[in-house]
Amino acid sequence: MEEITLKPVGIVRSEYEDVLGIPIGGNQAIIEVFPEYQEALLRIEANSHLWIISWFHKARREQLSTVPARVNPDLPVYGVFGLRAPARPNPLGLSLVRLEAREGNILRVSGLDAVDGTPILDIKSYFENDIIFSPLTPYIRPQKLAMRREMFMKQALNHHQEECPGLWLGVRMALAAEERLGHLNQPSLRVKTVGTPCLADTIQGLTRARLANPPRFSYQESEAPFRTVWEKDGQLITIETRRDITRDEFEKSSDAELFQIQE
Repeated sequence: MEEITLKPVGIVRSEYEDVLGIPIGGNQAIIEVFPEYQEALLRIEANSHLWIISWFHKARREQLSTVPARVNPDLPVYGVFGLRAPARPNPLGLSLVRLEAREGNILRVSGLDAVDGTPILDIKSYFENDIIFSPLTPYIRPQKLAMRREMFMKQALNHHQEECPGLWLGVRMALAAEERLGHLNQPSLRVKTVGTPCLADTIQGLTRARLANPPRFSYQESEAPFRTVWEKDGQLITIETRRDITRDEFEKSSDAELFQIQE
């Protein structure tokens, strides 16, 4: 088969130069589209999110399998086609970013996991049809609690779109349930939420639990105390709030300070 030649359409401008230093969830960055391609940005502001296809120029190309060690060195070996690992025969990067602003040929984005100088091969808009609400995926569980909290927070914000006490409580409840039950996006898990719409929205977004097909999620609007009831493979956990929380308490308080947990 003939080789394929690709010409970059832009370049990443970022404060991160070391591939090991960039946050796993990405960071704010600038995509400088080369002037000859600026016309291709016409009306791009109609999109809130973009798919960025980049060339991970610093990645190894001979690697076919790996352990996602930055997430958790105790995880098993996976083939690179079953992961988002940068090292692969053709190190294409696929990043879902939020478009924060456009200034001529400059795109300011957040959530880009590419270092400074990374060539951009293409930019595609994010469509509603890209959504699969409840996919089956391998359980790539971060070893460190701080990384798990960051991952849950990002997923919750992608779903709920704003920070609020209900989101903070939902993230902490889901983390407490995940610590005891494991992967929350599983067909065998069911969850009932009693509380505010913000709390319910966050829990549903983190568990990908549908109201039907199969029924895994139920919701009852209520004033405090709020409660979530989790059931998986015969194990039942009830998590009830002791009080509302602030952003600082979300970061620093223990589960025991925030909740009553019955197993």
